[in-house]
Amino acid sequence: MALPDWVPEGALHYLAHTEHGEPIRALARGAGCHASTIMRQIRRIETRRDDPLVDAALRRLGALRQTPAKQAKGGAPEVKSAPPKLPDEQTLSREAVRVLRRLCETGAVLAVATEMEKAVVVRDTAGGGSTRTAVVSSAIAQAMALKEWISAASSGRIVRYHITGAGRGALQEMLDDPELAHLDPPGMAEAPAAFVGKPEKSEPGFDFAEENERSRRNRYALAESPLSALARRKDRKGTPFLSDTLVGAGERLREDFELAQMSSKVTQNWDQFLTPGITPTTKPGGPAGDGPSEARARVASALADLGPGLSDVVLRCCCYLEGLETAERRLGWSARSGKVVLRIALMRLQRHYETTIGPGGPMIG
Repeated sequence: MALPDWVPEGALHYLAHTEHGEPIRALARGAGCHASTIMRQIRRIETRRDDPLVDAALRRLGALRQTPAKQAKGGAPEVKSAPPKLPDEQTLSREAVRVLRRLCETGAVLAVATEMEKAVVVRDTAGGGSTRTAVVSSAIAQAMALKEWISAASSGRIVRYHITGAGRGALQEMLDDPELAHLDPPGMAEAPAAFVGKPEKSEPGFDFAEENERSRRNRYALAESPLSALARRKDRKGTPFLSDTLVGAGERLREDFELAQMSSKVTQNWDQFLTPGITPTTKPGGPAGDGPSEARARVASALADLGPGLSDVVLRCCCYLEGLETAERRLGWSARSGKVVLRIALMRLQRHYETTIGPGGPMIG
């Protein structure tokens, strides 16, 4: 079985040499380089097998390269387990943008536990705790480690990974690649197009003017989200302006919002939540149980519960990552009023999650 296109050349040479016994000189002739170059690649990959994600990725790739099982005695084919599923190039790019963007935030790490099918991105909070900001499958995490986009910062039963310089460079290239513009998750394309125009006052509430043609650059690779910056603010008594539970509620909405963009066709218009008098509806883009469809339904339910006004500010600050000053200006609010409304909205959002999903919520992804 052919290996995915994203597999690095060094890993291909390593697997060909160790799994199939191909001579180094033959690999060098095929690659058009000196045999010492192939030898260095193989040695380098071998030294990286101490990383659990890299080792698991190589084992997955090695299983794909195995020859089909022979027939058993008597002519009946042997029962063979399905080969491990690996992401294709498009799936890896789509998921990597979502995860690497989260790892760019201050204090964020990718935590991987032994024998777990999912890895989680967690970020330190101002209150000394941590909040989950993304969930990723083990196959995607293994591919990112093999491509050296993330590196292990600890060892043990739970290994924590940080984004590398190569990962930041790859993220920037993927965000700038026009061929990835049609992919839903990295784009969140409706976000910048919806709020360039200035709001106009109308009955029974605020509506939005026609959008300007000039788009603005999304804040994908932020060092921190607007919520984490606001959570560092404290009152006279030293109490954080936003508690860890409120920040967690906003991050849960953002996680669902990003996951909702990952179906092949996004049919939800989030801007309808910002226009009074319009009842938004969700149209799942996949079969029942589809992750993006379920996430889209959760976002729609949360924003509908908040209603116009409160949904405006959480959608802008939590999902579109607009700063408070920008949100206040575009919503036509007075200066320094946005943080108060945002806290009220997050309190309402936290109550929504506690009553509909329960504390902590289900595993997303």
